[in-house]
Amino acid sequence: MTGLKRARGLCLAAAMLCLALALPAAGLAAATVTYVPESKQAFEAQLNKGEIASATFNKRLRSLRIDLKSGEHFLYKYPKKGSPALEAQLKARKVSVTVLSPTQATKEVKPAKHKLRYIAGGILIVIILVVGIVLLVNRRRQPSE
Repeated sequence: MTGLKRARGLCLAAAMLCLALALPAAGLAAATVTYVPESKQAFEAQLNKGEIASATFNKRLRSLRIDLKSGEHFLYKYPKKGSPALEAQLKARKVSVTVLSPTQATKEVKPAKHKLRYIAGGILIVIILVVGIVLLVNRRRQPSE
């Protein structure tokens, strides 16, 4: 096997490795549900129209995750001691209400904003490895002159 064929094989293997690392990261980003923040007026309008399918209270963060019948997701942050009134309004409209237990509420952590940094760092490491392998292969190749 000549050096050129070996270099092509290594480049192909490195490309496959990059592809294998990139696919799971893209799949994770698409699988997460994002809740769009909304105002009190928008929440009340959705409640009056009967668009809300389910609601989940996180009393630790004073937030209400709202799932609409259309499939949209919203996040409403209510004022202090406002959960009993909101819960009563939702139950009066026959919306399924879930209240997170304190242990579930503490597990709910905001996603790390460093995820893109880790992905970029991984790609940079793979690129450095590929360049190093190509340089090593080219160095070992016999000069044709």
